[in-house]
Amino acid sequence: MLQQPRRSRFFARTPHPRRLHTDDGFSLIELLLVCLVIGILCAIAIPLFATQKAKAEDSQAKEMVRSAMTSAETIATDDSGSYQNVSSESLHATEPSVRIAPGTEAAYLSAATATSDSYSLTVKAVDGDELTISRDSEGNIARTCASPVTKTGCSDGETGAW
Repeated sequence: MLQQPRRSRFFARTPHPRRLHTDDGFSLIELLLVCLVIGILCAIAIPLFATQKAKAEDSQAKEMVRSAMTSAETIATDDSGSYQNVSSESLHATEPSVRIAPGTEAAYLSAATATSDSYSLTVKAVDGDELTISRDSEGNIARTCASPVTKTGCSDGETGAW
């Protein structure tokens, strides 16, 4: 006499044949609940992604103003410590990655002023934020930010330091 194999309690039983042919689905409440959860997750995620884009644009401008500062120091080294020859054109000639042509797809150097012992460099980001780095006659470096368009681009709001 052959014995039938014993079913383990770990294996599921085969479903009842009537359950395979029913038209039961998700209820309206279940579908609405899923839509609500997805909506809440989107409401949290979308503003976070929007601020990340603005931060990336400001980072591009910060990098460019820092490159312009290094170029200004290079020009001063070549001119016996004088910043008199620092201008947008001379900065671009020293470092070609410093853009001086206005554009909407990348940050650019919007202003460069200098005296014999000080300078001020301003880069305009794609979103309109203006990042300035200045060196006074005593060698102190100041970094300022102005956000005239979005009014939230700087750490303190419309204006601030970076």
